[in-house]
Amino acid sequence: MVRIKMCGLRRAEDIIAVNELRPEYIGFVFFPGSKRHVSPEAAKTLREKLASGIRSVGVFVDEKPETVAKLFSEGIIDMAQLHGHEDEAYIRCLRSLTDRPLIQAFRIGCTEDIQRAQASTAEMILLDAGAGDGKTFDWRLLHSVSRPYFLAGGLNPENVSRAVEQLKPYAVDVSSGIETDGFKDILKMRAFIKAVRREDLRHE
Repeated sequence: MVRIKMCGLRRAEDIIAVNELRPEYIGFVFFPGSKRHVSPEAAKTLREKLASGIRSVGVFVDEKPETVAKLFSEGIIDMAQLHGHEDEAYIRCLRSLTDRPLIQAFRIGCTEDIQRAQASTAEMILLDAGAGDGKTFDWRLLHSVSRPYFLAGGLNPENVSRAVEQLKPYAVDVSSGIETDGFKDILKMRAFIKAVRREDLRHE
């Protein structure tokens, strides 16, 4: 079964929606430069309302390892997604502070990017088109990927079935594709879930 991650949650109604729809993962963006940014205090309040069984992922861009570890220790996040210039030295440093799972994100534009992603020591990798701009990339590059990955970048209810059918990723990650006017839209969220689950059922 392909897992689903709905990223960029920042309102109480977003949590109500995911508690109904039950994706496997949700994401809180802690990067101040993002329009979906939430403070640790706001994320804590939202996390307390999150249904059990849904894992919360903190999204970071070149954040201090100590800050990431603190959010783990406070129970606000279950996993950390590294979206900046974090290298293996950064991962080692973070691992000295916590043993919680890490997802390292890679912007994919050529086969060399795939090779870098394959070599990551993070527990999981995320393959993306860019920085949340809602655009896809050339999925043909992914056929050589030999480890499980989160697929991100331009996914929406209209194209996610095709992505699941063609690529069979470990998980699909969506943010702008389930928004209207910059905010999560439960109708689009529901349609996205149905599109992924429908594709799963076809292959059981």
